[in-house]
Amino acid sequence: MDRTLPAATGFLAAVHQDGGRAPAPVFASLGSCVLEREERHGHTLHTGLLHTGAPEAARAYGPRCAVVFAGELYNQAELRSLLPPGAGPDGDAQLVRALFDIYDLHAFRLLNGRFAALVQGEGRVLLATDHAGSVPVYLTAAPGRVLAATEAKALRTAPTGRPLPAARPVRRLPGVHQVPAGTVLEVALGTGSCTAHRTWAPPLSRRILPEDEAVAAVRRALEHAVHVRMGPEVPLVVLSGGIDSSSVAALAANRAAGPLDTVSMGTDEADEFPQARVVAAHLGTAHRELTIPTDDLLRRLPHTVWAAESLDPDIIEYLLPLTALYLRLGGTGRRILTGYGADIPLGGMHREDRLPALDTALAHDMETFDGLNEMSPVLSGIGGHWSTHPYWDREVLDVLVPLEAGLKRRYGQDKWVLRAAMGDVLPQETVLRPKLGVHEGSGTTSSFSRLLTAAGVPEGRVHHAKRLVVQELFDQVVVAGRHPDEVATEEVVQLAAGQLESRTQPIS
Repeated sequence: MDRTLPAATGFLAAVHQDGGRAPAPVFASLGSCVLEREERHGHTLHTGLLHTGAPEAARAYGPRCAVVFAGELYNQAELRSLLPPGAGPDGDAQLVRALFDIYDLHAFRLLNGRFAALVQGEGRVLLATDHAGSVPVYLTAAPGRVLAATEAKALRTAPTGRPLPAARPVRRLPGVHQVPAGTVLEVALGTGSCTAHRTWAPPLSRRILPEDEAVAAVRRALEHAVHVRMGPEVPLVVLSGGIDSSSVAALAANRAAGPLDTVSMGTDEADEFPQARVVAAHLGTAHRELTIPTDDLLRRLPHTVWAAESLDPDIIEYLLPLTALYLRLGGTGRRILTGYGADIPLGGMHREDRLPALDTALAHDMETFDGLNEMSPVLSGIGGHWSTHPYWDREVLDVLVPLEAGLKRRYGQDKWVLRAAMGDVLPQETVLRPKLGVHEGSGTTSSFSRLLTAAGVPEGRVHHAKRLVVQELFDQVVVAGRHPDEVATEEVVQLAAGQLESRTQPIS
């Protein structure tokens, strides 16, 4: 039976040589959790699986390996074509196990999806995330044991592991590391030593294409990415009325069995409702508008850090309105498509006319996105929903990133190739509308800044103060394990303002 949500959206797993225990599963994402213990190859595999009703589809066992899988694959048909005739695995975990039997860890180079996975083989444990690291996975390893989870907070009470140079250490969680995007980490159980195997990297070369070929390639890739993310029921699309989200909505509406559901979010300070209404009316969607008071929005800062487990204040600022939206949606778990992330491979956020500078910025953004966790499904998971982002489909990135910069900034327009690709299905005013980020359209940036200046932070030090706020929130809701409902944004802002002032006081 086709399911609206993936079989599992997260996991905590532990492999022990001595039959040791795993920490109690702690997740920000909502869902049922089932615990299982399995003896394999002389080791004990403990799993705590955050599932949506069918946990058996997120685990697979075979003679060579066991697989624990959270998320979903988007190229199942192509992957099944690699298996012997008649070998049709039921779910994604079973498919990965069958491919692993043939390709070993190289199987992960074949996968296009939004996932995190653990594979236990004889004497080794492999941890993998998708090409974009869009489902983060963390680990701690030592001789005789490996623990892994899709949320760092789940490992806060785990035994301290050894340093792992191949992975990224997590702030103030000794021995906890994050698996890099597009990477399989292979851990030797006997020693705890770790080897990284890259499975994807952003293209560095640039392609020169005629306009019509580039436009057709972008349309084809994005259409397919939206189609494979639709699910068996009509999805919900987050719609701002900009070109990114409107393109996803238009392509989803073309595929939906009935009227597409769309939703827009604003605050009492700012919104993009008129622009979104134009698109919703054009596509005939069932459209909702949610207005979140600015004070309520800012109170969701702890929840945003709790979900994203990111330390970057700019990213948290981008994600805050989305987190507030997901928490406000209510209802049963929805499959949500977004236009998030298009600006990164298309350079849309830079508003740069000079092509060398645009391509430099784009290359930098594609090199440094890893670890920001801005695509994490936990952001929607704390509301019980599953979000997915077509612009960060592997095949879409393989088309968008290498296009030469002149196709991205052309005729005075940012993201020209996308606008040209979608011109036949969207209103002209939407196609021509200049870029505006969700954090700008909702007034998030200005309201967060105003909260800090009201606490006495000088305007020139607001960004640094935002970083201190995010760090303090991370330390409270991730490292210390506090629930964000217990953390007051205003108190953390006052604490950060005090830290900033003490650092600038002259020494007498």
